[in-house]
Amino acid sequence: MHKILVATVKPFAPLAVKGIQKEIKDAGNQMILLEKYTDRAQLLKAVSDVEAMIVRSDKIDAEVLDAAKKLKIVVRAGAGFDTIDLNHAKSKGVVVENTPGQNANAVAELVFGLLVYMVRNFYNGKSGTELKGKRLGLLAFGNVARNVARIAKGFGMQVSAYDEFCPAVNIEAAGVKACKDQKELFKTSDVVSLHIPATAETINSINYQLVNLMPENGILVNAARTEIINEPELLKLLSDRPDLRYLTDLKPKAVAEFEKFGDRFFSTPKKMGAQTAEANVNAGVAAAKQINAFLKDGSVKFQVNK
Repeated sequence: MHKILVATVKPFAPLAVKGIQKEIKDAGNQMILLEKYTDRAQLLKAVSDVEAMIVRSDKIDAEVLDAAKKLKIVVRAGAGFDTIDLNHAKSKGVVVENTPGQNANAVAELVFGLLVYMVRNFYNGKSGTELKGKRLGLLAFGNVARNVARIAKGFGMQVSAYDEFCPAVNIEAAGVKACKDQKELFKTSDVVSLHIPATAETINSINYQLVNLMPENGILVNAARTEIINEPELLKLLSDRPDLRYLTDLKPKAVAEFEKFGDRFFSTPKKMGAQTAEANVNAGVAAAKQINAFLKDGSVKFQVNK
């Protein structure tokens, strides 16, 4: 019997916890649950004798990995894995995996929840605008962006995308116009939705020069990562261009400065993209299945630190 720790500061939905527990139990393994921990010492103690971990946005750094003497695998229930020290995990022989696509629809629906809320003036009684006929640009074309494109077509929007790592032919095959570069995407989109990861190349890449290419009354939506936004430059641009608006599911570091722009800015109080019962169940159960497969057969299909 293997001990598997589910460690989440931001807990899974109760239904997801039941699904994870059943998956682990049915495989003959034991689940240890650590939810809403407030002290890092709690996590360090919990990882000391487990062979596997399921986490969400929890920070799994060198200290945690060093404390987990028996750890063999960590699975991030979700797509992003920048909160895990991949190199240190690799140096210790710990496999790190994610669960790509499991939260994609939830995040995509949130993008449109934010958009409708803003273009209808936060339902304050004043006339707003419609999304039908507007041009939507997707920066990156992974699982979330593909779901955003699907929903956008239902709204009657014109959809285009640019992804450095996705061939134009694949984008066009999904019924989406492929742009030749980021500049073209921003120049030709009334709404730009960001879906890039936080990497050395993308951190602070969403800057004054790039966003300023957007047409009049443009809307920038960030449901990706905080770090990709160059906040000082975006703040200056919003000041210089009173027609632009910014929506985000990731509270900016300088949130008080952004709030000065009133109804041209909105941020969810907490990251809500994957916060649906369905996404929790999908990602949590997928993580449990991946761990069971690794412990039984050595499967590393979704490893991200090869």
